[in-house]
Amino acid sequence: MYTIFIFAENKTMKTSTKILFVIFIAVTIPSLVLGNSILAGITATENGFIFNFDVKGIIAIILTVFSIVLGSILFTRFLSSLRLEYALFFSSLPLIVIYGGIMFLIADLSNINSNFAKSVRSLLNLSTDNAYNTILWAVLVTIIFIVLLSINYFLMCKPMNKLERIVSRLGDGKVKEEKLQIGGGKQFKNIEHGLNKINNNYMEKDRTLRTVDLKSQRDISKRLLRFIGKNDLLELERGRQIKKHSTIMSIRLDSSDNSLTGDYNRLNSLINGLSPIVRRYGGFMLNYYGSGVVCIFTRSEDAIDCAVAVCRNIRLKNKANNGEYKVRLSIFSGEPSLALTGQDKKQLLVVSDEVKLLEKMRRIGDFIDAKIVFSKSCIDDLPLRYKFAYRYIGNLNTYDNSDILLFEDLDVYSKEKSSKLIKNKGLFERGVICYNNGDYQKALDYFKENLRIYSDDKAGYVYYNNAKEKLSQDGNN
Repeated sequence: MYTIFIFAENKTMKTSTKILFVIFIAVTIPSLVLGNSILAGITATENGFIFNFDVKGIIAIILTVFSIVLGSILFTRFLSSLRLEYALFFSSLPLIVIYGGIMFLIADLSNINSNFAKSVRSLLNLSTDNAYNTILWAVLVTIIFIVLLSINYFLMCKPMNKLERIVSRLGDGKVKEEKLQIGGGKQFKNIEHGLNKINNNYMEKDRTLRTVDLKSQRDISKRLLRFIGKNDLLELERGRQIKKHSTIMSIRLDSSDNSLTGDYNRLNSLINGLSPIVRRYGGFMLNYYGSGVVCIFTRSEDAIDCAVAVCRNIRLKNKANNGEYKVRLSIFSGEPSLALTGQDKKQLLVVSDEVKLLEKMRRIGDFIDAKIVFSKSCIDDLPLRYKFAYRYIGNLNTYDNSDILLFEDLDVYSKEKSSKLIKNKGLFERGVICYNNGDYQKALDYFKENLRIYSDDKAGYVYYNNAKEKLSQDGNN
């Protein structure tokens, strides 16, 4: 009666449901009227039942089956209009009632003396003397009830499992379907509608971002995105910094006269021409500034090899074009911060203080005429098998009052110059250490001997003159 009342009061009932309800009433009433014909066709015997239905009985059976089918359809639609907690209750209620009735009959069947009860007892082999069979039938019915109840809960809660998967995928941004489908009752339809609105908003935003960032996606290569651990540009937030353990390198080109526009354009052309070399060694050009660029590499050895290749490339171009371009490179290993910048054209740039540090290193290299200057952290990142010639050239004091040990790559020079610098490496480095410790007289002696063996060592001259000046100041004091 509660079901009928709900359907009667539901003004939003579908037309098909109304038609089914009318047919259900039209079929159920005659099936109830003819119900006695079904009972009349069942004869109880000592060994069971004999079925002998007349025409009315057959019609009554057909109407009853039809009524049960229609009633099940209407009941299912009724459940779909309820919230999950009510749907679970009303879907379980018929099973509980049937289970309770069967258990009552099994328990009390021995006390009923009708022919029908005797036939059932005979069919099920139940008697007051054989309580074991009664228990077995009760257990069997209970097992069937539990299985049916479990199936009912599984079917009723199946949309919840779908909902959980969809929400999880939607939260990760992995839903690509145009329309999400959960199934289930009215409550889940409302949730499905809300999730589809969220999904549509997400997909619209995704399409908009992909359209806006299409050019930027071409500018920032997929290889670079993989380098920083991202799948695509959409995973980057503008302004948010990403720390990446890597090696950064500054390339700076200078000519004899940078005031000429044509010469400045040639400098830019040379810088852009170095891009294939940087890519060959697994690097990326990021920060462009005037006649220089900052590159980033995964491995320290790749940066050092690339630096030597860049110097040789510039030397060959100078020789071919009668140019007088000087290249200075500074390399530092650490955890620089990268960030996405720009509005229309987005760029991934190194935004941390390491860029300023590279410039200071470049100035030191320019002062002592060193082409490639790199930090101690680069050496620490090198594999043991990596071999190259270098020498210690001094310390750089940073903004936090810590010292960075600097070195000069010697493989970049001509074979003759490189061999002489390598030969004097011990003298030069001992002179630098004495100079840093304030022992200027000893430093002066080391650099004097260094210059006697190889007079074209500009770094040796710089330190020699500085040590001489320090001794002169100490003498005056």
